[in-house]
Parts: sequence; C-alpha cells; structure tokens
Amino acid sequence: MRLLIDTQLFLWAMSGDKQLTKKAEAIMLSAEAVFVSAASIWEIAIKSGIGKLNADVNELVARMEEAGFRELPVTATHAAAVRKLPDIHRDPFDRMLVAQAITEPLRLLTDDDTVGRYTDLVITL
Repeated sequence: MRLLIDTQLFLWAMSGDKQLTKKAEAIMLSAEAVFVSAASIWEIAIKSGIGKLNADVNELVARMEEAGFRELPVTATHAAAVRKLPDIHRDPFDRMLVAQAITEPLRLLTDDDTVGRYTDLVITL
C-alpha cells in the first residue's frame, strides 16, 4: 500500500509525539511508501509564520527523507481534482490531501473523522 499521511500525523511522527498511536505507526511501517504532501509543508509554513504552530519547517523538510517519508508535489491535476470534491470539509489543505489520494491513488491516513467521509481511500484512526 502506498500511503499519504496528513499534516498532523507527519508532525507527530517527526517529533516523536505520543499522540501518534501504535495503530498509526503500524500502518505507516507496513506501507510500501509513505508520502508527505507539499500541501502539508505549506500548511506548516503558514501556521508557523502566524504563530499558530511551533515548528521549524526548514528542519522538517531537511529531515523528511531521512525519516523515511517521500515528498508528494502538488500538481495541476491535483489542484483541479479539488473542484470535484463534495462540500464536506472547508479546510483547503485537507481537501488537497483528499484530491491527491484520489488522483494518485494513495491511501490517506488521518485522525480527522470528517476527512474520512470523502472516500474509502481514507483510513481514519
């Protein structure tokens, strides 16, 4: 299985946060590849810049590959696919992750139940 993780799971994994459950760890370890979207990096950069998040986005990017994550760029196809999504969730970053999961296809791992309502490609913890 090829897996895309949401922003929160990426942050928890990179920081060793105890909120990253054993179930999430097991799913990530069993995946053939685990991707982090450029949209997640963008979200972290924005939220860090306005003080809503305490994270060094440059350090996260520098350590991402070493931690076993692959970068998933945002393409025009991904961006266009957002238009086809039903109006379930207003968060533009989560909507992009769903569009990427559908387009690639990838399984999307999240702890957000609302995101899980989009498609059966979403694995909700």
